[in-house]
Amino acid sequence: MAHAIESVLESDESICIEAGTGTGKTFGYLVPALKAWYLNDKKVIVSTGTKNLQDQLFYRDLPNMRDALGMSPKTALLKGRNNYLCSYRMDQSLDSGQFQSRSMVDTLAKVKAWAGQTKSGDLTQCKDLADNDPLWPYVTSTNDNCLGVECPDFADCYVAKARQKATAADVVVVNHHLLLADMVLKDDGFGELLPDADTVIVDEAHQLTDIAHAFYGQRLTSRQLMELCRDTELEALTTAKDDRQLSVAVRRVEGAVNEVRLQLGEAAKKINWQLIATPSLQSALKELEKEVLALCERLERHASRSKGLDSCHRRCEESLQALALFNSTFNQSNDDKAYAAVRWVETYRNGFAVLETPLNVSESFSRSRKEHAARSWIFTSATLTQADDFSLFKDELGLSEARDLVLPSPFDYDSQAILHIPRSLPDPRDRTYVDSWQKQVLPLVKANPGGTFVLFTSYAALNKVKELWQEKLDDKTVFAQGDLPKNELIEQFRDAGNAVLLATSSFWEGVDVKGDALSLVVIDKLPFSAPDEPLIEAKIQAARKSGKNPFFDIQIPEAIIALKQGAGRLIRDYDDKGVLVLCDPRLIANKYGQKFLKSLPPMKRTREQAVVIEFLKKLSENILVDSNG
Repeated sequence: MAHAIESVLESDESICIEAGTGTGKTFGYLVPALKAWYLNDKKVIVSTGTKNLQDQLFYRDLPNMRDALGMSPKTALLKGRNNYLCSYRMDQSLDSGQFQSRSMVDTLAKVKAWAGQTKSGDLTQCKDLADNDPLWPYVTSTNDNCLGVECPDFADCYVAKARQKATAADVVVVNHHLLLADMVLKDDGFGELLPDADTVIVDEAHQLTDIAHAFYGQRLTSRQLMELCRDTELEALTTAKDDRQLSVAVRRVEGAVNEVRLQLGEAAKKINWQLIATPSLQSALKELEKEVLALCERLERHASRSKGLDSCHRRCEESLQALALFNSTFNQSNDDKAYAAVRWVETYRNGFAVLETPLNVSESFSRSRKEHAARSWIFTSATLTQADDFSLFKDELGLSEARDLVLPSPFDYDSQAILHIPRSLPDPRDRTYVDSWQKQVLPLVKANPGGTFVLFTSYAALNKVKELWQEKLDDKTVFAQGDLPKNELIEQFRDAGNAVLLATSSFWEGVDVKGDALSLVVIDKLPFSAPDEPLIEAKIQAARKSGKNPFFDIQIPEAIIALKQGAGRLIRDYDDKGVLVLCDPRLIANKYGQKFLKSLPPMKRTREQAVVIEFLKKLSENILVDSNG
């Protein structure tokens, strides 16, 4: 892997690399990248999938590699601005006294104390501020409300300092959201977040396409509008006290936002714009547009009085433009854009988002890459191909000219793992399916001396199995997604050693549990995307129109990538042993099942439950020997 990347860096080309679990891909790309910096002064950006992976790379892997190579490049960690403390907004919040609860006041006091000690301002390092704490927007800035160089606290701005450090660094570690934000901003000519670099390395690259779809589209959310209202209210309390009608206008917008949410109905749904165009929703959105216009006109009177009021006025105008776009399309179908984009709505418990998402981002991403200074791009992940074919990944991101390389895992899957597909299960669409597979899997869970992951494709199935198993597995702790924050849940699962964890999509990747704490992974069925999800539905229609078979050209390749991610939770180290159970009978009954099986690591396969139980018993004997020394 290192040799291939070295060659690409020397020739200013790009490459896509699938590197199996255990390959050591982090070192595989850091060694040639650091060598290129050392010999040719090539600046490097490394983009990872999550903030946790950023921290791991920056605080552990990169220092280890610098020490091993005896090199000392200047390094920087750069996150999105909403991760950094904004002293101005923190003080503004303190002055206003506008909080939802007493606990927020207490937490703010702790953040204020922490602010006197931090050098980076990275709030993820503040132990008193949980990831889901409602205080976050009160102590951070956004692209919308940041006052920039006109901020009275700009000289001490943590975001500005982080970006200055990144500009001067030789190696900058970012995440995909920040990388895409930078590329889109450059594409639009509004500036740049990241310094120019010669090399961009995208780790966990399989996540990039979905994130790109979000960045190259348009979006208006209730959160944006509510934050605009809150920021306007703060300004009304500090710099526009003489205009009481400003606060009245804010309340009217908030009421109109809540009415739209009410008209959208149940939470946790994604639905095509055309399917919800009821007269009552149209009326509610028109009313919201009217109230935002009224707020905009009132803000215009005061915009010159402060940078904050001017910023609120600008944001109000942008929200108006988005509302006008979506209101004007009630009577248009997606045909009007020749299947170029899909308009849809997503609802949350207390909010909503209206979106326009492009079906294809290959041209936009290619254009953005050309605008970027980088000459070489490296895309790597354990899951980029279907049966060693990069076509889907390359087509989606416009990477036809990139080289490619498949590097299988060095693990001995043939001796370390067994793949089990239970017999005599009904079709997954059968109402007895969940009950059938859980009865066959339960004896395996009981026989397993280590930990068990059960990965679901729906919350409904998860909740049903949780209810059935909590009584039957009285000797094991049963955890379920949602019981605790994700990181805490994984830690408790790991510490238990023989627990059961029931989880859905967000646990299919990025979870690393080595050793006996995870020796059985169960996947309830093939992870096909819901065909009525707006973006998938629109892709299917576009594929049909162009003469393609959407099931074979879109749904199967995407499901294979997801399955490979889930299966990858099992064997994480050279000493790991375990069983992968795929409950879906379509793997055997349908021809396309072979495509899935060929994409998995080369494990021994069995359909006999007794063989699996015997294998697990041997694991139990090994664990006993290890514990006795």
